[in-house]
Amino acid sequence: MKKITSALMLLATSFAFAQTPCDGGSAAQFPCLGFDLQDRITNTTMGASGANDSWGWTDPQDGKEYGIIGLDNGTAFIDISDPTNIVYLGKLPTHTTSTIWRDVKVYNNHAFIVSEAGGHGMQVFDLTRLRNVASPPEIFDEDAHMDSFGSAHNIVVNTDTGYVYPVGTSLFNGGPLFVNVQDPLNPVFEGGYGLDDYSHDAQVVTYNGPDSDYTGREIMIGSNANEVVIVDITDKSNPQNISTVSYSNVGYTHQGWFTEDQRYFVLGDETDESNFGFNTRTIVFDFSDLDNPQFDFEYYGDTAAIDHNGYVVGDRYYMANYSAGMRVLDISDIANDNITLHGYFDTFTPNNNTNFAGSWNVYPFFESGNIIISGSSGFTLVKESNLSVDDLQQKNFSLYPNPARNSLTISSENEGISKVEIYNVLGQRVMDNTYASNLTETINISSLNTGMYLVKINNTTAKRLVVK
Repeated sequence: MKKITSALMLLATSFAFAQTPCDGGSAAQFPCLGFDLQDRITNTTMGASGANDSWGWTDPQDGKEYGIIGLDNGTAFIDISDPTNIVYLGKLPTHTTSTIWRDVKVYNNHAFIVSEAGGHGMQVFDLTRLRNVASPPEIFDEDAHMDSFGSAHNIVVNTDTGYVYPVGTSLFNGGPLFVNVQDPLNPVFEGGYGLDDYSHDAQVVTYNGPDSDYTGREIMIGSNANEVVIVDITDKSNPQNISTVSYSNVGYTHQGWFTEDQRYFVLGDETDESNFGFNTRTIVFDFSDLDNPQFDFEYYGDTAAIDHNGYVVGDRYYMANYSAGMRVLDISDIANDNITLHGYFDTFTPNNNTNFAGSWNVYPFFESGNIIISGSSGFTLVKESNLSVDDLQQKNFSLYPNPARNSLTISSENEGISKVEIYNVLGQRVMDNTYASNLTETINISSLNTGMYLVKINNTTAKRLVVK
């Protein structure tokens, strides 16, 4: 009984009582809708006057999650495994001088860091070192360095192939460089692509979308200041331009991301709000035919804030919206030219004006549902409120037996069961099953350790489960 009571208290802390829930439209004075504040670390705490990009790493050894944030004077690493008591572990100083532009991506337990600081090149940091930080915060040194280029605006990764792609360097007309990091501490420069304009940012994927002509090819989608370019970079010695596409009222073609089916590409233009005076604009392209990409439609937000980086996870588009904070859009009906606001968390409280203060980047890819927001307000960790037990009283579904040991049955009188997710007390998703909407499903839970869990059904109902 003591173990169950302790676990129940931990579950309540992890799920129901985030450090500051979004209540009445705010969390610790930050405007919010549907997202709770987990914890924050200021730039001052990290010994910096400004912050920029961010990424994340999940330790494959134990599932612990870590946040990574670019600072003006280095790169900081944060243990978020206890999301309401996050720990600043330390900083890797910049390789040369300070600058507000820094970017980081992760592959094979290593961070690859570039900056617009002159002569910076690419730093490589072994993230497994974070397991053994005894007295945080530490000052780290880099594990490897690549000096084949100097400054770079950004870096892109394809974890399928083991390549990173610095963009916005002085080489190849500012286009992507090809760097093989399959051996992370010995990166190999393999050329680049420079037949189009400067690439401000890009996404590189191993293509598995609707255009069967390119299945299995390594495709780069470049946001190139005044247009979007599509390039086949499978053969690093002979990259091939596939097509380009533009749109009306171009300000600065900044950054975009594929939907998960790789049919649509969702783009942000960084200066169209200030140049043309409309609200935050999100531009959607139909990439069903990579040889003939088409502008599809535009979505306008509810503020005049400038959009920055955005990423797709499932049916959500997570956008760093500067002074309006993180905006999360529902793109489940994108095929019918329909996008709606799902929720937000605003780290910049003075206003939602057209300026560059606030949220620079978001990182929404953790299995736990924790989301990093980084920028002028420092490092902020949030989580969607519907991962709570607020709706435990819903009667649509029943669980039995509960406590359970090896199997769990979920039943309903009138609603088919289409999706079941199970989360542990740290908020990490440990099971994710889809079903054919039957009224009863039995799940094998023999792999779960003894303890308390949250069972989320059809994305609408959450119930406690005790595994004995």
